[in-house]
Amino acid sequence: MLRVEFHCHTYYSNDSLTLPETLREVCQRKQIDRLMVTDHNSIGGALEARQLDPQLFIVGEEVRTTSGELLAFFVKEEVPRGLQPLEAIQRLQDQGAFICVSHPLDRMRGWQPEALLTILPYLDALETFNSRCIWPCWNTDAQRFASRHHLPGVSGSDAHTPQEVGRSTMLVEDFADAEGLRRVIRQAQPHNRLSGWGVHFASSQAKELKQR
Repeated sequence: MLRVEFHCHTYYSNDSLTLPETLREVCQRKQIDRLMVTDHNSIGGALEARQLDPQLFIVGEEVRTTSGELLAFFVKEEVPRGLQPLEAIQRLQDQGAFICVSHPLDRMRGWQPEALLTILPYLDALETFNSRCIWPCWNTDAQRFASRHHLPGVSGSDAHTPQEVGRSTMLVEDFADAEGLRRVIRQAQPHNRLSGWGVHFASSQAKELKQR
C-alpha cells in the first residue's frame, strides 16, 4: 500500500511559498510515498518537483473554471484558468488525466450544487475531505453527496505550507497512471485531519509577500 497526499501546493501557486525540495524532505520524514503537486492553474511546480524525484511526485493541477475548481492528476499539458467547466474537463480528458473536484461543497470555495450536477458524469472522483475546510460539516456534505451519486472520494491536505503536508492522506494500492488510480481508488483508506483556521493566514501572508 502507498501513502498518498492528493492535494498540495508549491511556490508556483500565488498563495504558497513552499519549494519542491522542501516537499521532498517532508515526504521522507512523514513517510509519504506519492504526492500530487496541484498548483493553482500551473504545472510548473509539479514539473520541477518531478525532476527532483519522478517516483515521489505526480504532476497535477488545480484548475479554476467559471464555476469552481477542478483537481486533476497525471496532467501532461497545463489547462488555463477561466474556462467553462466542460471545456476544462474536455482538455483534461484529452490527455488522460484523473479528474475530480476540490472542496466541492465548501460554502466559501465550493461549487453551486446545480453546476456540480452537470459535470458529475465526467468525473473520476470528488474530494470528500479537505483539511482546509473551516467547518467539518462541509466535508461531511461532500462525503454524502459523493455516496449518493456513487462517486469515489479522495482526501487531501490542500497543503500550502510544509507543516500541512500529510494532514490528510490515503492508503492506496500501487498504481502507475490515471487508469491504475481509477481501478484502486474505491478501496483507498483515508486518514483525515483538519488543519484549523490558522493555515489560511499563512496563505494570506504568502500572497502579500509576492505582491511586494
